[in-house]
Amino acid sequence: MTIRKILFPTKFREYAFNSLESLFVLKKAGLREIILYYVIPRDDVGFVPFGGYLKKEEERLREEAKVRFENWQKSLSEQGIENRVIIEVGDPVPQILSVAEREKVDLIVVGKKKGTFFENSFVGTGTLKIVTRSRIPTLASKYMVEFECDGECVLRTNRDKFTRPLFPTDFSDRSEKALNLLVSLKNIIEKVYLCHIIETRDSKGHSEKEWQKIELERKKLLEGYASTLRSTGLETKELLGAGTISDEVIRISRGTDATLIIMGTSRKDRLHELFQGSDSHRVTQLSELPTLLVP
Repeated sequence: MTIRKILFPTKFREYAFNSLESLFVLKKAGLREIILYYVIPRDDVGFVPFGGYLKKEEERLREEAKVRFENWQKSLSEQGIENRVIIEVGDPVPQILSVAEREKVDLIVVGKKKGTFFENSFVGTGTLKIVTRSRIPTLASKYMVEFECDGECVLRTNRDKFTRPLFPTDFSDRSEKALNLLVSLKNIIEKVYLCHIIETRDSKGHSEKEWQKIELERKKLLEGYASTLRSTGLETKELLGAGTISDEVIRISRGTDATLIIMGTSRKDRLHELFQGSDSHRVTQLSELPTLLVP
Protein backbone atom coordinates (compact mmCIF):
# COMPACT_ATOMS: atom_id res chain seq x y z
CA MET A 1 0.00 0.00 0.00
CA THR A 2 1.02 3.63 -0.54
CA ILE A 3 0.23 6.55 1.76
CA ARG A 4 -1.53 8.97 -0.58
CA LYS A 5 -4.05 10.58 1.79
CA ILE A 6 -3.60 11.40 5.50
CA LEU A 7 -6.08 12.46 8.16
CA PHE A 8 -4.43 14.85 10.61
CA PRO A 9 -6.70 15.52 13.60
CA THR A 10 -5.47 18.22 15.96
CA LYS A 11 -6.29 20.07 19.15
CA PHE A 12 -3.76 22.79 18.25
CA ARG A 13 -1.47 21.76 21.06
CA GLU A 14 2.18 22.73 21.28
CA TYR A 15 4.27 21.15 18.47
CA ALA A 16 1.16 20.17 16.49
CA PHE A 17 2.39 22.08 13.44
CA ASN A 18 5.89 20.64 13.88
CA SER A 19 4.36 17.19 13.80
CA LEU A 20 2.53 18.12 10.59
CA GLU A 21 5.76 19.43 9.03
CA SER A 22 7.50 16.13 9.74
CA LEU A 23 5.04 14.47 7.34
CA PHE A 24 6.02 16.60 4.33
CA VAL A 25 8.78 14.13 3.43
CA LEU A 26 6.08 11.56 2.63
CA LYS A 27 5.47 13.43 -0.63
CA LYS A 28 8.57 11.62 -1.93
CA ALA A 29 6.79 8.34 -1.13
CA GLY A 30 3.50 9.18 -2.86
CA LEU A 31 1.64 11.49 -0.47
CA ARG A 32 -0.86 13.69 -2.29
CA GLU A 33 -3.31 15.09 0.26
CA ILE A 34 -3.59 15.88 3.97
CA ILE A 35 -6.98 16.49 5.57
CA LEU A 36 -6.73 18.84 8.54
CA TYR A 37 -9.42 17.91 11.05
CA TYR A 38 -10.70 19.61 14.18
CA VAL A 39 -13.49 18.30 16.41
CA ILE A 40 -15.32 20.85 18.53
CA PRO A 41 -16.12 18.87 21.69
CA ARG A 42 -19.87 18.50 22.08
CA ASP A 43 -19.63 19.57 25.72
CA ASP A 44 -18.20 22.94 24.65
CA VAL A 45 -21.34 23.87 22.71
CA GLY A 46 -23.91 21.51 24.22
CA PHE A 47 -27.15 22.19 26.01
CA VAL A 48 -26.94 24.17 29.21
CA PRO A 49 -29.68 24.84 31.78
CA PHE A 50 -32.12 27.39 30.31
CA GLY A 51 -29.63 28.13 27.55
CA GLY A 52 -30.04 25.50 24.85
CA TYR A 53 -27.46 24.89 22.14
CA LEU A 54 -24.63 27.44 22.10
CA LYS A 55 -24.74 28.21 18.37
CA LYS A 56 -22.71 31.41 18.63
CA GLU A 57 -20.03 29.56 20.59
CA GLU A 58 -19.86 26.91 17.88
CA GLU A 59 -19.47 29.60 15.22
CA ARG A 60 -16.75 31.31 17.22
CA LEU A 61 -14.81 28.04 17.66
CA ARG A 62 -15.19 27.21 13.96
CA GLU A 63 -13.83 30.59 12.88
CA GLU A 64 -10.99 30.34 15.37
CA ALA A 65 -10.01 26.91 14.00
CA LYS A 66 -10.21 28.15 10.39
CA VAL A 67 -7.85 31.03 11.17
CA ARG A 68 -5.37 28.67 12.83
CA PHE A 69 -5.49 26.33 9.85
CA GLU A 70 -4.76 29.11 7.31
CA ASN A 71 -0.99 29.11 7.84
CA TRP A 72 -0.93 25.32 7.92
CA GLN A 73 -2.72 25.16 4.57
CA LYS A 74 -0.33 27.71 3.11
CA SER A 75 2.66 25.57 4.14
CA LEU A 76 1.07 22.45 2.66
CA SER A 77 0.32 24.22 -0.61
CA GLU A 78 3.90 25.48 -0.82
CA GLN A 79 5.03 21.85 -0.56
CA GLY A 80 2.68 20.85 -3.38
CA ILE A 81 0.49 18.82 -1.04
CA GLU A 82 -3.27 19.10 -1.56
CA ASN A 83 -5.18 19.91 1.60
CA ARG A 84 -8.66 20.37 3.00
CA VAL A 85 -10.09 21.45 6.34
CA ILE A 86 -12.94 19.63 8.07
CA ILE A 87 -14.43 21.02 11.29
CA GLU A 88 -17.22 19.14 13.07
CA VAL A 89 -18.96 19.02 16.42
CA GLY A 90 -18.95 15.71 18.27
CA ASP A 91 -16.97 13.26 20.34
CA PRO A 92 -13.34 13.24 19.09
CA VAL A 93 -12.50 9.51 19.05
CA PRO A 94 -15.56 8.15 17.19
CA GLN A 95 -15.59 11.21 14.92
CA ILE A 96 -11.95 10.73 13.93
CA LEU A 97 -12.45 7.04 13.17
CA SER A 98 -15.63 7.76 11.22
CA VAL A 99 -14.10 10.55 9.10
CA ALA A 100 -11.01 8.41 8.38
CA GLU A 101 -13.19 5.66 6.91
CA ARG A 102 -15.55 8.06 5.15
CA GLU A 103 -12.64 9.85 3.46
CA LYS A 104 -10.83 6.58 2.72
CA VAL A 105 -7.52 7.84 4.08
CA ASP A 106 -4.42 5.67 4.10
CA LEU A 107 -3.06 6.93 7.43
CA ILE A 108 -4.30 8.61 10.59
CA VAL A 109 -1.72 10.73 12.41
CA VAL A 110 -2.34 11.40 16.08
CA GLY A 111 -0.22 13.49 18.39
CA LYS A 112 1.35 13.13 21.78
CA LYS A 113 -0.49 14.20 24.88
CA LYS A 114 0.98 17.08 26.82
CA GLY A 115 2.71 15.23 29.62
CA THR A 116 5.52 15.42 32.10
CA PHE A 117 8.76 13.62 32.77
CA PHE A 118 7.13 11.72 35.63
CA GLU A 119 4.45 10.04 33.52
CA ASN A 120 4.99 6.54 32.13
CA SER A 121 2.88 6.77 28.99
CA PHE A 122 3.64 8.71 25.81
CA VAL A 123 0.03 8.74 24.58
CA GLY A 124 -3.21 9.87 26.14
CA THR A 125 -6.40 7.85 26.56
CA GLY A 126 -7.97 9.32 23.42
CA THR A 127 -4.97 8.44 21.25
CA LEU A 128 -4.86 4.94 22.71
CA LYS A 129 -8.55 4.43 21.92
CA ILE A 130 -7.88 5.42 18.31
CA VAL A 131 -4.88 3.13 17.79
CA THR A 132 -6.67 0.18 19.41
CA ARG A 133 -9.87 0.58 17.36
CA SER A 134 -8.66 1.86 14.01
CA ARG A 135 -8.98 -0.27 10.89
CA ILE A 136 -6.56 2.11 9.19
CA PRO A 137 -2.78 2.41 9.79
CA THR A 138 -2.22 4.93 12.57
CA LEU A 139 0.89 6.90 13.47
CA ALA A 140 1.43 8.19 17.01
CA SER A 141 3.87 10.94 16.06
CA LYS A 142 5.27 11.97 19.50
CA TYR A 143 7.12 14.94 18.03
CA MET A 144 8.84 15.98 21.26
CA VAL A 145 9.12 13.68 24.28
CA GLU A 146 10.76 13.76 27.67
CA PHE A 147 11.81 10.46 29.23
CA GLU A 148 14.20 8.80 31.63
CA CYS A 149 17.25 6.96 30.32
CA ASP A 150 19.99 5.62 32.61
CA GLY A 151 18.67 7.77 35.44
CA GLU A 152 18.77 10.99 33.44
CA CYS A 153 16.04 13.12 31.91
CA VAL A 154 16.32 13.11 28.11
CA LEU A 155 14.50 15.45 25.74
CA ARG A 156 14.06 13.93 22.29
CA THR A 157 12.75 15.50 19.11
CA ASN A 158 11.29 12.96 16.66
CA ARG A 159 11.61 15.09 13.54
CA ASP A 160 13.01 12.73 10.87
CA LYS A 161 10.90 9.81 11.99
CA PHE A 162 10.90 7.76 8.78
CA THR A 163 14.68 7.63 8.35
CA ARG A 164 15.58 4.44 10.27
CA PRO A 165 12.50 2.39 11.19
CA LEU A 166 12.60 -0.58 13.54
CA PHE A 167 10.31 -3.32 12.27
CA PRO A 168 9.51 -6.08 14.80
CA THR A 169 7.83 -8.97 13.01
CA ASP A 170 6.03 -12.11 14.16
CA PHE A 171 5.69 -13.36 10.54
CA SER A 172 1.88 -13.10 10.68
CA ASP A 173 -0.48 -11.66 8.07
CA ARG A 174 -0.52 -8.35 9.92
CA SER A 175 3.31 -8.28 9.78
CA GLU A 176 3.07 -8.84 6.02
CA LYS A 177 0.84 -5.76 5.77
CA ALA A 178 3.34 -3.74 7.80
CA LEU A 179 6.12 -5.02 5.54
CA ASN A 180 4.24 -3.84 2.44
CA LEU A 181 3.75 -0.39 3.94
CA LEU A 182 7.42 -0.25 4.91
CA VAL A 183 8.50 -1.06 1.35
CA SER A 184 6.30 1.76 0.03
CA LEU A 185 8.44 4.18 2.06
CA LYS A 186 11.74 3.03 0.58
CA ASN A 187 12.44 6.40 -1.07
CA ILE A 188 12.70 8.13 2.32
CA ILE A 189 14.30 5.34 4.38
CA GLU A 190 18.05 5.08 5.00
CA LYS A 191 18.07 1.79 6.88
CA VAL A 192 15.67 -0.77 8.36
CA TYR A 193 16.24 -2.55 11.66
CA LEU A 194 14.38 -5.83 11.30
CA CYS A 195 13.81 -7.80 14.47
CA HIS A 196 11.98 -10.80 15.85
CA ILE A 197 11.37 -11.54 19.52
CA ILE A 198 11.12 -15.13 20.70
CA GLU A 199 8.59 -14.85 23.50
CA THR A 200 9.48 -16.21 26.93
CA ARG A 201 6.53 -18.60 26.85
CA ASP A 202 7.83 -20.11 23.59
CA SER A 203 11.07 -21.14 25.27
CA LYS A 204 9.63 -22.67 28.44
CA GLY A 205 9.78 -26.44 28.73
CA HIS A 206 12.20 -26.85 25.84
CA SER A 207 15.60 -28.52 26.02
CA GLU A 208 18.67 -26.67 24.83
CA LYS A 209 18.57 -28.60 21.56
CA GLU A 210 14.91 -27.73 21.00
CA TRP A 211 15.64 -24.10 21.84
CA GLN A 212 18.44 -24.04 19.26
CA LYS A 213 16.03 -25.46 16.68
CA ILE A 214 13.46 -22.72 17.43
CA GLU A 215 16.16 -20.08 17.18
CA LEU A 216 17.38 -21.44 13.82
CA GLU A 217 13.83 -21.54 12.42
CA ARG A 218 13.13 -17.95 13.44
CA LYS A 219 16.46 -16.77 12.00
CA LYS A 220 15.54 -18.31 8.64
CA LEU A 221 12.17 -16.58 8.66
CA LEU A 222 13.88 -13.31 9.57
CA GLU A 223 16.34 -13.75 6.71
CA GLY A 224 13.39 -14.22 4.35
CA TYR A 225 11.95 -10.85 5.38
CA ALA A 226 15.40 -9.25 5.13
CA SER A 227 15.80 -10.64 1.63
CA THR A 228 12.50 -9.06 0.59
CA LEU A 229 13.57 -5.69 1.95
CA ARG A 230 17.02 -5.86 0.35
CA SER A 231 15.50 -6.75 -3.01
CA THR A 232 13.85 -3.32 -2.99
CA GLY A 233 17.18 -1.61 -2.29
CA LEU A 234 16.70 -1.12 1.44
CA GLU A 235 19.70 -1.57 3.72
CA THR A 236 18.63 -3.99 6.45
CA LYS A 237 20.06 -5.24 9.72
CA GLU A 238 18.50 -8.30 11.39
CA LEU A 239 18.21 -8.54 15.17
CA LEU A 240 16.93 -11.49 17.21
CA GLY A 241 15.74 -11.06 20.79
CA ALA A 242 14.07 -13.14 23.49
CA GLY A 243 11.75 -12.17 26.31
CA THR A 244 8.62 -10.06 26.65
CA ILE A 245 7.90 -8.56 23.25
CA SER A 246 7.14 -4.98 24.29
CA ASP A 247 10.14 -4.82 26.65
CA GLU A 248 12.49 -6.27 24.06
CA VAL A 249 11.27 -3.99 21.27
CA ILE A 250 11.92 -0.94 23.44
CA ARG A 251 15.31 -2.29 24.55
CA ILE A 252 16.37 -2.93 20.96
CA SER A 253 15.12 0.48 19.83
CA ARG A 254 17.27 2.16 22.46
CA GLY A 255 20.29 0.07 21.47
CA THR A 256 20.12 1.33 17.90
CA ASP A 257 19.60 4.70 16.24
CA ALA A 258 16.05 3.78 15.20
CA THR A 259 13.72 6.73 14.57
CA LEU A 260 10.37 4.92 14.30
CA ILE A 261 8.74 1.62 15.30
CA ILE A 262 6.39 0.06 12.75
CA MET A 263 4.36 -2.98 13.80
CA GLY A 264 1.41 -5.04 12.66
CA THR A 265 -1.41 -4.91 15.16
CA SER A 266 -4.85 -6.27 15.96
CA ARG A 267 -7.90 -4.19 16.85
CA LYS A 268 -9.17 -4.30 20.43
CA ASP A 269 -12.59 -3.06 21.45
CA ARG A 270 -13.09 -4.23 25.00
CA LEU A 271 -12.40 -1.81 27.82
CA HIS A 272 -9.86 -3.98 29.63
CA GLU A 273 -7.91 -4.38 26.39
CA LEU A 274 -7.59 -0.61 26.26
CA PHE A 275 -5.28 -0.75 29.24
CA GLN A 276 -3.72 -4.20 28.80
CA GLY A 277 -3.81 -4.27 25.02
CA SER A 278 -1.60 -6.08 22.56
CA ASP A 279 2.18 -5.87 22.42
CA SER A 280 1.95 -3.16 19.75
CA HIS A 281 -0.32 -1.05 21.92
CA ARG A 282 2.00 -1.39 24.90
CA VAL A 283 4.94 -0.32 22.73
CA THR A 284 2.91 2.70 21.62
CA GLN A 285 2.35 3.65 25.24
CA LEU A 286 5.83 2.99 26.59
CA SER A 287 8.25 3.85 23.79
CA GLU A 288 9.50 7.40 23.27
CA LEU A 289 9.73 6.71 19.53
CA PRO A 290 6.90 7.41 17.08
CA THR A 291 4.93 4.23 16.46
CA LEU A 292 3.18 3.29 13.23
CA LEU A 293 0.63 0.50 13.75
CA VAL A 294 -0.73 -1.42 10.75
CA PRO A 295 -3.96 -3.41 11.38
